[in-house]
Amino acid sequence: MSHLEVTGAPDMGEKLVVVGQGYVGLPLAMRAVTAGFDVVGIDVDQWRIKRLTAGESYVEDIGDDELIAAHRCGRYLASTDYADAEGFDICVITVPTPLRDGAPDLRHIASAAQSIAPLLRPGATVVLESTTYPGTTEEYLLPLLQEGSGLQAPEDFYLGYSPERIDPGNTHWRLENTPKIVSGIDESSLKRVQAFYERIVREAVPVSSVQVAELSKLLENTFRHINIALVNELAIFARQLGIDVWQAIDAASTKPFGYMRFTPGPGVGGHCLPIDPSYLSWKVKRSLGHNFRFVELANDINDHMPDHVVHRLTLALNQRSLPIKGSRVIVLGLAYKKNAGDCRESPAIEVARALRKLGADVRAADPHVDHFLLPQGIAIIDATRHELAQADAVLILTDHDCFDYEMVERVSAFVFDTRNRCRGPNVERL
Repeated sequence: MSHLEVTGAPDMGEKLVVVGQGYVGLPLAMRAVTAGFDVVGIDVDQWRIKRLTAGESYVEDIGDDELIAAHRCGRYLASTDYADAEGFDICVITVPTPLRDGAPDLRHIASAAQSIAPLLRPGATVVLESTTYPGTTEEYLLPLLQEGSGLQAPEDFYLGYSPERIDPGNTHWRLENTPKIVSGIDESSLKRVQAFYERIVREAVPVSSVQVAELSKLLENTFRHINIALVNELAIFARQLGIDVWQAIDAASTKPFGYMRFTPGPGVGGHCLPIDPSYLSWKVKRSLGHNFRFVELANDINDHMPDHVVHRLTLALNQRSLPIKGSRVIVLGLAYKKNAGDCRESPAIEVARALRKLGADVRAADPHVDHFLLPQGIAIIDATRHELAQADAVLILTDHDCFDYEMVERVSAFVFDTRNRCRGPNVERL
């Protein structure tokens, strides 16, 4: 088998397969259609494929009109059948990488690799975008592809890693204008991967190895996770000291150097922060035998924030001669972050569940979240004046801009605000 020579800008293929059509894969697929690729979006979830085929988007960053246009131009196919991926030039794997019993769960990567491998042909490029521990691309994905295809990399096909940087709900930093880290298992793979993403995004940032790229993603999210834990614990202690932590954060944020603003909240959620730092901690423990103490401490603090919110609300109702059992509590926001519909690992849902277990009459409003994705037992309402006025407490957990916070303050008997959106006399803040 001869090594595939790459000189200058590679001659890129035009058929792209994106495995996984969620918050990462679907925006990539739509952007690639715009860039001129013929795109096949593969997902094992038949419900997703049915909606995509009907031109209905379940990702708030992708509108129905964009999806319909992709279908009409004939360059996008959503499918559950890997046979539709045959003849691909580039394949990007964007499948979930959850934790299972505290360890990385790479079953989705394995399934994607085993399904794609028989379709690999000489000259094709495979890129992993799923967040994972350093070493996954070369030590886990590469053998699966080689075994299933009978080909060898980098002699016969190219392989790289490019961590996703999707921020759901962010209208400024989107896929196309966010710098993209790119890497390859050798120089020729790096050139192929870089050339592909330079057609998709404005800036591709090459690094020397796939392990550097894998670690960079974990570093980004571990940095956020630890700093959120810092301000969460600070918020607890500041209240006990009688200090307004939000004013302190605002004051510190005026420093133009050496400080980055983070704010407290009911915990962390989504597909990154509750999971990615634990991937790094697991790798350090497994490879070096050491505990990553910063990550473990941050996990402990952030994991207990939903309990802290429930405790604070219980005390606040008790001060108003109201037991938590039987009290009507309206939760504003169930997504893990503002102006997004992603409720994976959302601390808001943990809080709602805990309140129900204590006997509270919990009602929730979140126009961004698909209601059928929510756990049973949480009554979904609109945050109307009547509903707010009938509640014993309104609990702000996700501060979507669509909520009328002035009305919330005016008509609610009591507001417990974990996001610093209300400041009236009937408001208590985290």
